Amino acid sequence: MSRIDDINNVVEELQVEMQKFYEKGNKAAGTRARKHLMTLKNLSHEIRQEIQAKKNSM
Repeated sequence: MSRIDDINNVVEELQVEMQKFYEKGNKAAGTRARKHLMTLKNLSHEIRQEIQAKKNSM
């Protein structure tokens, strides 16, 4: 379940930064939000590869 926790942590951080960007107009928060989105993309890719490898080994 650590992968689920990893995703949840990134999403929680992303939500905070997106609120700062969209509601308060904080440009630096937009940069941090983009960073969190890239982290989420990379994490998703890793998880997809793990799932595929496990599926193929069954």
